[in-house]
Amino acid sequence: MQAFAYQQPTSLAEAQQAVGAAGARFLAGGQSLLPAMKLGLSAPESLVDLGGIAELKSIRVSGGTVTLGAMATHASVAESQAVRDTLPALAELAGNIGDRQVRNRGTIGGSLANNDPAADYPAAVLALGATIHTDRRTIAADDFFKALYETALAEGEIITAVSFPVPTKAGWQKFKQPASRFSLVGVFVAQGPQGARVAVTGAGPCAFRVKALEDKLAASWSPTSCDGVKIDAAGLNSDLHGSADYRAALIPVLAKRAVQAAG
Repeated sequence: MQAFAYQQPTSLAEAQQAVGAAGARFLAGGQSLLPAMKLGLSAPESLVDLGGIAELKSIRVSGGTVTLGAMATHASVAESQAVRDTLPALAELAGNIGDRQVRNRGTIGGSLANNDPAADYPAAVLALGATIHTDRRTIAADDFFKALYETALAEGEIITAVSFPVPTKAGWQKFKQPASRFSLVGVFVAQGPQGARVAVTGAGPCAFRVKALEDKLAASWSPTSCDGVKIDAAGLNSDLHGSADYRAALIPVLAKRAVQAAG
């Protein structure tokens, strides 16, 4: 790993100023950036650690909305009684990300900003119609995920929080790669003010919604509504863990299980 400068601001204003330097990168939990640096795939000249900004770690439930600070760890979300009581599917998702080290270091803000194609949180953000808050604006979930490792974030923009409207029903299922525990395919379903929404991770370059399943569930919220839905494999991921056709076949199966789990 190459040499780099390290800064740990204690406020958003300090972080904004620090990242203004050429070659600087934000550091959240470091579960993706640090391995990339060790492999020589990323070489920032300076790391701006957001871990010292207390306001980014909050977890709040108020007025039918769950709001997670960007630096809330996966473990803190999974263990939050407020989240477990209000949006149990989200707590379940967080509690099954990676292993204990990843859950205790990884953050929701870091996960979303990185936008790994197999990350779990993007599916929940899309299915629940969440809003991503930054130090500059708010971004609707449908506008946030652009392509492989690409989001709507501008250079130097900081995710500060993510707010989730509490749905009537929500469920999550994933078929995990056993070594990494990333989603080979993961499906989050939700029924709420925005209607029936189904979002998939692990199957494509980034998380995406499935209109065919949403239409079926809007007509009848039932596990059997997912039966017979065919997913086009064109453009889906294909690797040593599973072909595009295999992933396409998994999507309605996991959606059915997620609806069943949601009730």
